[in-house]
Amino acid sequence: MPRTPPNEKQSALEKADPVRKCVLSGKRAENSALIRLALGPDGEVAPDVNAKAPGRGAWIGVTADELSKAQAKGKLEGVLKHAFKVKQVLLPDDMASRINAALQQAWLNRLGLEARAGFLICGADKIDAAARSAIVHLLLHASDASADGIGKRDQSYRVGLGTEGSGQGGIKLPVNRDVISKALGRSNAVHIALTEKKAAERVMHHLGRWLNFNGCGIGSPHDGVKRADTGISTMNEE
Repeated sequence: MPRTPPNEKQSALEKADPVRKCVLSGKRAENSALIRLALGPDGEVAPDVNAKAPGRGAWIGVTADELSKAQAKGKLEGVLKHAFKVKQVLLPDDMASRINAALQQAWLNRLGLEARAGFLICGADKIDAAARSAIVHLLLHASDASADGIGKRDQSYRVGLGTEGSGQGGIKLPVNRDVISKALGRSNAVHIALTEKKAAERVMHHLGRWLNFNGCGIGSPHDGVKRADTGISTMNEE
């Protein structure tokens, strides 16, 4: 019997996925492409990457560098006061770092959920066999994976896809095997693969937002992470 995907019952927010406006850039995008900031009862602003905190929220769709520059110039404080309709907000100096950490943790949590649901596999031999059988929907490599290991997994992936010679491959992550292994509760998780399409989409959603916030996208595993298509909706001018 097939296992039930984690979080099969989506929240009303996820189902509707309304379009919101970034308070800093003025551009619009779906909720899933933006990051929510929540106002606490003490007036402190905190990242709410899962968009579940009660009360007023403000949405951003800029990079960490753009956010830090806006905060340093006082622009972030001003737009948040307006968005929250308050006279004062408390902004931590390390807001960008907090958002980055929250996005990374949300992605790691999603990996753990998919692993427990049976949609994630580790190990070179298992991944190569699954990839050649064309059941791998997303292939990921730790930042400290060897070039040889990446090359072999990518080759198996291309064989399964029927795209040999294209250079297509998995995604090299900005975290090492220790971080991934801890999240999965496994040892030496250097390469990981998602074997269910919806599971791959859920993981890619969190990974795309995280990488976009850091000003990068999905690039060649041999070139490191660089700007490219992440599957996250493009923001439009108002």
